[in-house]
Amino acid sequence: MNSRLFLRLAAGVLLLLLGWQLGVMHERGGRTVRVGEGTSSGLIHPGVTASGITVNNPERDVDISLLWEVWETLNDEYIDPKKVQVTPLVYGAAEGLTRALGDPYTVFMTPKENTDFREGLSGNLQGIGAELTVRDGMVIIVSPLKGSPAERAGLAPKDVIEKVDGDLTEGWSLSQVVSRIRGPKGTTVRIAVFREGKGLLEFTMTREEIHVPSVESHTIVTGGKDIGYVALNQFGENSIAELKKELQSFKDKRVDGLILDLRNNGGGYLDGAIELVSLFVAEGDVVKVEHRGGDTDVERVSGTALLPDMPLVVLQNEATASASEIVAGALQDHGRAKVVGKKSFGKGTVQEIVDLPGGTSLRVTIARWLTPKGKNLGKEGVHPDIEVEPKKLDDVPEPVGAPWDWKIDPQLAAAVNVLLGKK
Repeated sequence: MNSRLFLRLAAGVLLLLLGWQLGVMHERGGRTVRVGEGTSSGLIHPGVTASGITVNNPERDVDISLLWEVWETLNDEYIDPKKVQVTPLVYGAAEGLTRALGDPYTVFMTPKENTDFREGLSGNLQGIGAELTVRDGMVIIVSPLKGSPAERAGLAPKDVIEKVDGDLTEGWSLSQVVSRIRGPKGTTVRIAVFREGKGLLEFTMTREEIHVPSVESHTIVTGGKDIGYVALNQFGENSIAELKKELQSFKDKRVDGLILDLRNNGGGYLDGAIELVSLFVAEGDVVKVEHRGGDTDVERVSGTALLPDMPLVVLQNEATASASEIVAGALQDHGRAKVVGKKSFGKGTVQEIVDLPGGTSLRVTIARWLTPKGKNLGKEGVHPDIEVEPKKLDDVPEPVGAPWDWKIDPQLAAAVNVLLGKK
């Protein structure tokens, strides 16, 4: 018998590094359930097929003779019999089951997709460096990654992908778009996007090997104060350890305040979100997990706060999603930080990754994230305490002076002003 390993995952975004990053991942060691041999059929209880009902035991209660009839017809009639291959048909049937739910975050993953997904959180992959998701049936850009081909080319959040290498993407799944944009470094890809107010735009990019730096930091000296600035770009395997080193350095330097930049952070490991909130909050809840049937679990801080009292501002934007929304929402609910920027992406569902035979897996939505005060992150996102519009770099002169210059980064400037006590 095969076994299924369950991992918990908050649906974030797909990381075109190109690997897959769909938000928060959290392993629950030791939890397994049994599955069948994978080759068993299920011609049981005829008449249930297409009845529109739900069943608890589909292997026993559902007649799938329709599937076998379709398969046999393809075997007998399809014009190119070489294409009627067993593995692609089985994978296609599994993909069809998940697609029928209408949930873009519940998906079947082939062995290659499964491997790419898991490697996506490592931060070292090849591609264009952009995060994608599905919204209202359209594949859209969540954000280009710093220093990536996507950023240099000019792709922007909320761009809708219309074509890849000249082919219309209408009707394509997220996985199909990803597979077409992926490719080895040194090769090129053409992507046409629809941008509100601009119409159809086309970009040609050369794929690269991309390393996503988890943490970037520096000290801003202004107004007679030293302000620590740290950007967390993703919640990868080692991100929180790297971040903790920077925070300890700021603590040792006795900086007057801290800015935590979560802009364009599409998420990652749930444990990382819990650890991060725990660095700033001494006690209390981090996130509530609402399950099927209304049962709720609560994840709490670890009780090992490093900077429980340091003045703190969190920066976020429309590409702040999943794990980073959990952090922003928790710090805001606890009154521990002011949130500056734009409303977050709004990605608040939880997935389990179930390992299946042959290196395949199933990612299935099983719960919702709620902030400590009960706000549904998927429906509401995190609203900033101080809303500030970004300023595009190509709309302003060459930067002069401090890195937080209003003309260069008005959101960062607003965060600095909060810590300086200015309005």
